[in-house]
Order: sequence, then structure tokens, then C-alpha cells
Amino acid sequence: MTAGLSDGVTWHLPSDDTSPATVTELFTGSFGGDPAGVWSAPGRVNLIGEHVDYAGGVCLPFALPHRTWAAVRPRSDGVLRVVSGQLDEPWSGPADEVRPGHPAGWAAYLAGTVWALHGAGMLGRHSFGGVDVAVHSEVPVGAGLSSSAALECALGVALLDLFGGGAGQPGSPAREGLARAGVRAENEIALASTGGMDQAVAVHALAGRCLRLDCHTFEAVQLPLRLSGVDAATGLTLVVVNTNAPHRLVDSEYADRRAAVEHATALLGVPALGMLDSVEAAWAGLAEAGERDPVLRKRVRHVITESARARAAAELLAADRVAELGPLLDASHTSLREDYALSCPELESAVEAAKLAGALGARLVGGGFGGSIIALVASATVPAVVTEVRAAAAKRGLTEPSFLIAEPSSAAGRW
Repeated sequence: MTAGLSDGVTWHLPSDDTSPATVTELFTGSFGGDPAGVWSAPGRVNLIGEHVDYAGGVCLPFALPHRTWAAVRPRSDGVLRVVSGQLDEPWSGPADEVRPGHPAGWAAYLAGTVWALHGAGMLGRHSFGGVDVAVHSEVPVGAGLSSSAALECALGVALLDLFGGGAGQPGSPAREGLARAGVRAENEIALASTGGMDQAVAVHALAGRCLRLDCHTFEAVQLPLRLSGVDAATGLTLVVVNTNAPHRLVDSEYADRRAAVEHATALLGVPALGMLDSVEAAWAGLAEAGERDPVLRKRVRHVITESARARAAAELLAADRVAELGPLLDASHTSLREDYALSCPELESAVEAAKLAGALGARLVGGGFGGSIIALVASATVPAVVTEVRAAAAKRGLTEPSFLIAEPSSAAGRW
């Protein structure tokens, strides 16, 4: 995958067949005996349509080949025990004591998934007796690639298979329920005010496809995303640059953006801000409601124009015109920087350097305030882009970035 690239570059690579063995060994070493099985769920990249999921807009996420793996075994005493190969602190406690803010940290995403699925009646109220869970992740944490939803959905498909009658296939009602449970786990237990995009792609993704996700109706349409890897003489590659400037979705800045969207939606009296197609009409509606805050107007403009860009990008994918996405990616980044104020020096350095080296388009992805960018690159140009991005970070005294290739991959399931 990395042939022809500069020596010394840090690449995040999926572990292929080694991760199931790794997580099984972690399980056995932590809990003794064998797990009932191993399940996994992917990280994700959002091609375009950022910060519109909680506004009911349109986005185009797809699954990464990088996955979080979960080895799981039922218990009979009502206790949850979880351990991670990447994080130091294991956690255990009674399932019926999970509540908002407890447990804290990474375990909240797993315990919250149990809580939400059980509360929805999806685990069988008389058969669920707790679980032992070991997780091993290939998804970089803090990179804006949805490591949290990968945790939730890897465990979620395991729980549905073990206790709920099966997780089904992408598009099934069981997976719809799992996606909703993942959102509740994040919002109500982990106290992260995220939307539902990440969970939707984790459970519904297909290899070689991108979801056109309407986040108001949650209608998902599978679109082709035809790319070729960096070893190809021709074609396109989506490169993710992890700036290694960590972002955290529970930061107040993210919550402020969501609160602004909810405020504008209420003032305008519409079901979802992302459904609107006229910035001017929305601004006029805010003025009529007595709201003239220029910052709020910017937030509204981003949501409406970003959703429009996502719809335009979906049309390009449907027509197999991926190479024409560049200007939309660039416009998305400008809006996220200027109207949503999500950028930081590390993200700006990576975007500027990628464009300077010939990327067709680039933008920040995920929550912002750190994390990653995505760049659409002619495959032959990938080494130059990587070299330029690394050099720009070094020149500015920033943390050295790392890289991964974003190949549209498959949804959560049993190994």
C-alpha cells in the first residue's frame, strides 16, 4: 500500500488477519478462557457534509478499512468487564449501575451501548446477564475518524448476535436500532453531543461504496466511490492526514456549535436546519425573529451550504465523476474554517501543504479543533503530498503527522 512513498513516513495500516488473534489473546490474558466470538466495526471518513448530521442535513460518509475488534463472552452475574489493548484502564461494574457520566472515559461508549440496547428491549430482558469484552483498535484515537462509534458498533453487533436474535445485514431494522443505541450511548452516557452519522456508516457501509445519508429522515443510499490505491499508475486516492493534534468531541466548542444550530432551528420553526436551501431566506427569518447575531448567521450559512455541497457531491459520485470533487472539498474547508471556526494551525498547515503539492481538494474532517484532514489526490502524486505535508509541519514546529489511505470498506460484523 505504501510502495514508492518516502522513507520514515508513519502510516496507519489496518492489521488484516492479525487483529482477531491479537484481541483474542488480550481476552484470554485478561479474563481466562476463550471468547464466544470476535466482532469488528470500522472507523469512518466523511467525504463531505461536515457538522450537518445533528442539523438534519446530507452527508457522505464511508467506512475505513481500519477497524475496532471486540472479543466478547456472556456472563451470568450482571457484571460488565471491559479491557482495551490501546488504553491503560480496564473497567468493571454492574450493568444496572450504568448512568449518565458513569462510567467515565472510553468505557462509557461500551457500557452505554449495553445500557441503550438493553433499554430498547433489543437484548432480551431475561437472558442478558453481563459480558466480558476485550477490544483492540486499528482506528487512531483522537483523529476525528470515529473511534468511539467503532467501539459501540463492534460491541453492539456482538450483543445482538449473542442476545438479540442477530445483527442482520446493512439496511436491516436490527442495525437501524443499533445505530440509534450508539447515538444514545454517546449523548446520554458518554455525554458527547454527537449526531448519528458515525453509527449509521459503521452499521450500513458496503465496500467500494459511500453512503448518501439524509440525517433528517436517516434514509441511506449507497453510491459508488471508485478509487484506486497508491500503487496504481493512474487513478485517485483519498489520503487522510492525522495531524496528531488531538480533538475531543466533548469540548465546549463543539457543544456550542450544536446549540447554535438548535437555537436557529427553533427560531425559524423548521423541522431541521439542514433541509433549507436558501441562506438568504434563513437569515431573513432570523431577523424577523429578532435575532441578528452575526456569528449565528455564519453557523446557519455553513449548515445550509455544506448540505448543498454534499448533495452536489452525491450527484458527482452517481455519475462516476470523482475527480470533480476537489472544488467542493475546498469550499467545505473554507466554510468550516470561516463560518464554523473549527480549524487550527495543524489542520491549516496540512490542507495548505496538500494543495501546494497538487491535491485536487482537501478539507478538515470530523469534529475539528485538531484531528485529521482528507485530501483527494492523483495516485501518482501521493508521495509528493506526503512529503510536503510533513515538511510543512516540521517547518512550523508542529507535531509530525501520520497518514492512512481511505478505501471504502465494509460495515460491522462477526469475524
